[in-house]
Amino acid sequence: MSENKCEMEKKECESCSKKGSCEEYKDEKLKKTLSKIKHKIVVLSGKGGVGKSSIATNIAVGLSLKGKKVGLMDVDVHGPSIPRLLKLDGARPEVGANGMYPIAWSKNLSVISLGFLLPSKEDSVIWRGPLKMGVIKQFIEDVVWGFLDYLVVDCPPGTGDEPLSVMQLMGKEARAVIVTTPQDVAVDDVRRSINFCRHTGNPIIGVIENMSGFVCPHCGKEVDIFKSGGGEALAKETGVEFLGKIPLDPKLVEAGDSGDVFIKYHQDSPAAKSLLKILEPILKLDEK
Repeated sequence: MSENKCEMEKKECESCSKKGSCEEYKDEKLKKTLSKIKHKIVVLSGKGGVGKSSIATNIAVGLSLKGKKVGLMDVDVHGPSIPRLLKLDGARPEVGANGMYPIAWSKNLSVISLGFLLPSKEDSVIWRGPLKMGVIKQFIEDVVWGFLDYLVVDCPPGTGDEPLSVMQLMGKEARAVIVTTPQDVAVDDVRRSINFCRHTGNPIIGVIENMSGFVCPHCGKEVDIFKSGGGEALAKETGVEFLGKIPLDPKLVEAGDSGDVFIKYHQDSPAAKSLLKILEPILKLDEK
């Protein structure tokens, strides 16, 4: 997608005589939308390839299966993978008088992603920072989320425009779940995500160590392919709660490719049991 049209609209907005009142209206609209969302959960990682989108999807689906009203917002502008992970490729949101309606995955889970708005999966998004913040703001204030117990946000890796925009727009109430794998090269980058949250003033729910060991489907023996304990050590070092380890499971990979969400269909597996355990401190937020 080109940014030329967006830049033209931005110039028109800046020259409008009603600019001030329009911006005040948008701020009020943002506040009104956020006031209907009890808990904002932002899934972060300083490192790509750690399974962050898969974790975000399973957290959102897991919460919805517990009877909670959940929204899942995919703000990975350059690589939106949530539509595939939920078998929603080709879905298109409806637009009404009140705004854009998210795609319903179930009665308890609604989803929005830039992937729903692209003409095809092959289209690239070539945007600079301000345009990314603009679309993230639209995903919050112009999407008709309604009343939610949780809004789960899947951010791209790093500590750049998208995570910063999310935290700035959602405010200090947004809480982070940080995902890493056990290797030192991942832990070094993920440590920056913890520092990022402390810089923005957003509380951290905890750290998840993904791809921590592999349980053989034949003999049941666990092997540490990518080491183990790196995420747990990071949590201890930084004084952050450790939420748990999720072992590698071929069915987790298959579920991501097929769109049959792992936590729904494989609840007896070690990986799913770990995911369900991770949900516990997030569910406790709703008791406060």
